[in-house]
Amino acid sequence: MRPLTLDDLLPLDEFAGRRAEFFESLDRYLDRYRRVRLGPSLTLLFENRQTLWFRVQELLRIARLTQPELVQQELDLYNRLLPSRDRLQAALLIDIPDEAKTAETLAFWQTLSGDSLWLVLGERQIAARLITCRPEDHSIGAAHWLQFTLDATSRQLMSDFHRPACFEIAHDAYRHQSALLSDDVRQSLLEDLNLSDKDD
Repeated sequence: MRPLTLDDLLPLDEFAGRRAEFFESLDRYLDRYRRVRLGPSLTLLFENRQTLWFRVQELLRIARLTQPELVQQELDLYNRLLPSRDRLQAALLIDIPDEAKTAETLAFWQTLSGDSLWLVLGERQIAARLITCRPEDHSIGAAHWLQFTLDATSRQLMSDFHRPACFEIAHDAYRHQSALLSDDVRQSLLEDLNLSDKDD
């Protein structure tokens, strides 16, 4: 997938003035195409150019970064989270309803492994690859980042909308299955992979 560049970004003042508009549009887009609830405490958010564009713009707004070389450093970091050939990228967001129990809640998830979470396509299970504890993960405020690698057979199963597809997790006592993926979500993820093929 084509990386984000300096030319893709809006000036800080223009973004700030339209932030509410962009946020509302992004939230609708996420709900329809990119966000998957996995039980009461976890959400998978699949990344692409559109989701990462807003992340970068938000970071630049908050940090007031305008120097091109520093902005490029952030772009280089975030572009690593774009999907690529046969691979989907997702942020795993952890709900913390009680801020007083933040440390306790996060401690429960520190032992999460990729083998505990998988994409289910019919009879096939694709385990996540969990990427955490790298300096770049902490710098973007993410608890966990996941990758799902889909070979040709898995991609064919994903494109067969008559076969069920969902996500499952079995981490200690936290065992849940997502709702079946909607056609909109599946098509959006397939487009990520197809675009990656064209751009590679």
